[in-house]
Amino acid sequence: MAIIINLDVMMSKRKISLNELSARVGLTTVNLSLLKTGKAKGVRFNTLESICRELDCQPGDILEYQNDNKP
Repeated sequence: MAIIINLDVMMSKRKISLNELSARVGLTTVNLSLLKTGKAKGVRFNTLESICRELDCQPGDILEYQNDNKP
């Protein structure tokens, strides 16, 4: 997949657990875990906004595009 999820990196930098972030943003730990591991099919903007607010980061700190077709 060309989209890399760096949520675990940001959580580590901010020293916040999955359970704590889950409670703060109002998502189940299962759904947040799916996002963290890159297994989610999508993310809503309001969810991304909540995560960025709690982690004090930008969407680009969490989502990264990686072009695997570079020559």
